[in-house]
Amino acid sequence: MATGFVFLWFFSFTLLSSTVSIAKITPRFPSSIVRPEQLSAALSTKNQLYKTKYFTQILDHFNFNPKSYQTFQQRYLINDTFWGGAHNNAPIFVYTGNEGDIEGIAQNTGFMFEKAPHFKALLVFIEHRFYGKSIPFGGHKDVAYSNASTLGYLSSTQALADYATVITDLKKNLSATDSPVVVFGGSYGGMLAAWFRLKYPHITIGALASSSPILNFENITSSYSFNNIVTKDFRSESENCYKVLKRSWDQIENKASQPRGLETLRKSFKICKNYINADSLEG
Repeated sequence: MATGFVFLWFFSFTLLSSTVSIAKITPRFPSSIVRPEQLSAALSTKNQLYKTKYFTQILDHFNFNPKSYQTFQQRYLINDTFWGGAHNNAPIFVYTGNEGDIEGIAQNTGFMFEKAPHFKALLVFIEHRFYGKSIPFGGHKDVAYSNASTLGYLSSTQALADYATVITDLKKNLSATDSPVVVFGGSYGGMLAAWFRLKYPHITIGALASSSPILNFENITSSYSFNNIVTKDFRSESENCYKVLKRSWDQIENKASQPRGLETLRKSFKICKNYINADSLEG
């Protein structure tokens, strides 16, 4: 699936580039700058990937009723190991967090850590509201997720405004108002990165959206667009590979429908979770 994700990343980034005038960044992203062992050694000097910070965020950026001015603590992670400093207008790379704990995302986003030494960039990972430890309504998830009234504050529009507020405040505190910002994201986080560039072009000079179907909405693009791209990618490499994978789906579905068939599939694929279904295996 890795090649499929690479292809979709290229598709998403190409689409974004054609839609938005993205400022040129010099130097360009090189193919290889830092080897993994060099990166590990550099990061070990501080003995951590990041420092954890919190920002007091308002609940609602767009309305003017009493509840709008409630606040919550929004978590973000920061790494200045490679930063060239505000006095050099060194760049700031920001990950626009998606639907999950931001620490897990940061620990699996090696690309930003690999490129930071070359660009002397500050790394920032901002957690999405309602996820991880960035829970409104006193940090109580059961309250935040309790009904439509509270969940109404969980939206991509509010999340983008959160990121704009955090970035602006952080640059001010670091006296880095002239440092350019590039936003990064994958999947839904990549969609947020692309939309952030569109909505807040005065805050970021560019966005890298990886594996992110930024226009994948009903009546805009086909619901099969992602699968079609991945299929085309596999087929371009090997017609036989494509046929083998396609034939496997019928076999998986047939086995799953048999008594204890799912258990057999779970053991065959060495899957840790006790519950699986045929669709998850085919995906």
